[in-house]
Amino acid sequence: MTLTKAMFGKKYIISRIETDDEELNSFLFTLGCYSGEEITLVSKISGNYVVAIKDGRYNIDHDLAQAIMIS
Repeated sequence: MTLTKAMFGKKYIISRIETDDEELNSFLFTLGCYSGEEITLVSKISGNYVVAIKDGRYNIDHDLAQAIMIS
């Protein structure tokens, strides 16, 4: 399932990133968002998603959230 369907406060494991855009892939990788990493949906504000990855919190848009597959 995608990150857009995640429940708030629950930890998930990123299974893969579904995008053909290498720039988007590189951007997510710099945030620490890659297969096998834990991710938590903190909140959703105005169509943007606040996520916790490692020790950081990031605000990502709906398109990025759609590309992140979790389990």
